[in-house]
Amino acid sequence: MPSVTKGDTTIFARRESQARSYCRNFPASFTRAVGSHLFDAEGRKYIDFLAGCSSLNYGHNDPEMKAALVEHIAGDGLAHALDMHTDAKAAFLETFERLILAPRGMDHKVMMTGPTGTNAVEAALKLARKVTGRRNVIAFTNGFHGMTLGALALTGNAGKRGGAGGAHLGDVTHLPYEGAMGDTDTLALAAAMLDNPSSGIDAPAAFIFEPVQGEGGLNAASADWMRGIAALARKHGALLIVDDIQAGCGRTGPFFSFEEAGIEPDLIPLAKSLSGFGLPFAALLVKPEHDIWKPAEHNGTFRGNTHAFVTARVALEKFWADDGFAQDVRRMGEMLGKRLAAIAAHVPGACLKGRGMMQGIDVGNGDLAGQICAGCFEDGLVIETSGAHDEVVKILAPLTTPDAVLEEGLDILERAVRGLAPAARVAAE
Repeated sequence: MPSVTKGDTTIFARRESQARSYCRNFPASFTRAVGSHLFDAEGRKYIDFLAGCSSLNYGHNDPEMKAALVEHIAGDGLAHALDMHTDAKAAFLETFERLILAPRGMDHKVMMTGPTGTNAVEAALKLARKVTGRRNVIAFTNGFHGMTLGALALTGNAGKRGGAGGAHLGDVTHLPYEGAMGDTDTLALAAAMLDNPSSGIDAPAAFIFEPVQGEGGLNAASADWMRGIAALARKHGALLIVDDIQAGCGRTGPFFSFEEAGIEPDLIPLAKSLSGFGLPFAALLVKPEHDIWKPAEHNGTFRGNTHAFVTARVALEKFWADDGFAQDVRRMGEMLGKRLAAIAAHVPGACLKGRGMMQGIDVGNGDLAGQICAGCFEDGLVIETSGAHDEVVKILAPLTTPDAVLEEGLDILERAVRGLAPAARVAAE
């Protein structure tokens, strides 16, 4: 029998790597989760506004997904199959084709990558370079695309890049994201740089961006900016990669966060909530003309998670069979925006960031944002920061959160902000 009790966290400090991070801000031992709530070893209930960094868009332990997974396991369904044909994979692909691809006029192939978002990004980079024969990739300031070396080279955050230990993070040109330089038109700047043969920018294999920068501070690109980047990619013979790992699967309303722009990405890395249940699962959507891989040129032991195929199929059938869920997310996003605007008014200079159910408050500095989140945790709300200086208090509540629970969580956030507002006003003065 284990000698460690449920609430004992000493084993983590004694044995787990210093790389652990979220647990440092949420010093509790969690034992179960249901819907939009987490429960610790002492039985205390927390509202979850983190949702596995948008890996749990449909909440914790959705009963229909859970029942399907239990039935699959109890019936000796495959747990691991490499990339062999299985009934679970066929059912997922048919459902994804019918409910996601076909209604949007998309003919993309679905490439099963390793089960993490960063592996889907790595696959996109390799394929773009293979298709074009070029090395350089255009990424954008404040972007976050993963922690393995190729994806990390695309990432702007200095702290994350520091983890590479001096390894080469090259073959990437970083240009300013929309709004990164105040009123400067960053799209026009990018166009001018790429049109100038003396700019020093090598011909790109691809452009990659997030429609909403999750880790970068909830910077949200406009439809015009996204269309402009897509046009630049076409003009310069580069592939367009839209990283929808955190902003996708309904987080901004529609299934894909770029839908409002009407663009057609060549490559779309997906992960996080793709499984619907929090299971590891990632994929790369590839336009058919770019699917030039030779067998096993990008493989991995855990490409395609059979258990995730089961829950992902249920998630698609339950939430994406019609437009009702997307409409409700838009409604919730409007409600969230109104509450956040009222809360932000308590902090001098604070402003709203993001889109849909991926919104937050930029309070101006990381110390204040961290204090707000710490206060929220003490009051029963799990919520995190993002941004270059951790200055944005970020809400990533499950998209299935009942209105009353969402309001309760926002009440906790408002209490924390109001409690720190006097100090914020003094700091501003």
